Amino acid sequence: MSINHAQSQSPNTRRYVVIGTELRDQLSQNIYKVGDRLPTERDIAESYGVSRTVIREAIIMLEIEGLVEVRKGSGVYVINLPQPDNAPQSDTNNSIDATMLSAFSGLTGTDIGPFELLQARQLIESNIVEFAAHQITKSEISAMRKVLEKEKEALANGNSNEEYDRDFHILIAEATKNTFLVDMVKLMWRIREESLMWAQLHAHIDTKDYRQTWLNDHALILAALQKKDAVTAKKAMWGHLENVKTTLLSLSDVEDENFDGYLFDSYPLGK
Repeated sequence: MSINHAQSQSPNTRRYVVIGTELRDQLSQNIYKVGDRLPTERDIAESYGVSRTVIREAIIMLEIEGLVEVRKGSGVYVINLPQPDNAPQSDTNNSIDATMLSAFSGLTGTDIGPFELLQARQLIESNIVEFAAHQITKSEISAMRKVLEKEKEALANGNSNEEYDRDFHILIAEATKNTFLVDMVKLMWRIREESLMWAQLHAHIDTKDYRQTWLNDHALILAALQKKDAVTAKKAMWGHLENVKTTLLSLSDVEDENFDGYLFDSYPLGK
């Protein structure tokens, strides 16, 4: 598998798009047939010299187009070949509703990979919460505590608590009193909510047990904010989003729960 094409792309082209396009080209060239199993993520990642999270995102891109299917515990299989005009397939069993594409179009131009988005959130929100710890008021602490209680109640009742998850993070941004930072956090959540990549990743997750860990993380963040401990708040947010990343990787992986190549490994939080 050659990486020449990937190296010749514009530096602004997302890596998963470059690799996903090359994999699609290989399907067009009949290198693989319907029913064939693609090489493992590890093998593809090594051939391109990239992390396996990038390969995961390239596979999700092909899933959305209805070309491949991820079978948990087995691998990635070809279920359709690209049409001559390279139009995405319309298999409703293996792709996200095409109407979601129009909702996302124009926001970023290209759907951001879920792990790339998590990396950005980790870098940005850990600094936001550090700043918020210096600015936060008692009323803002009270508002966060109420949202945390609603998040806990929703989890106990078996309901989705993503709404309260989002509200908690936005309240932290609002505590900075900086409207640009608030808008930035809201934008990141909007991208997540409208992302085909994120939706496809979650389609493979069949448990909600991980949400208790995330709820506990929120409690640690709130405790640090209440004490106006900026250093601990930053570490707690960094650890929270690290847990989100690790959980999503392990729950969605179809081959190896402990694979390496995480994007975040290259930038650990300073001690």
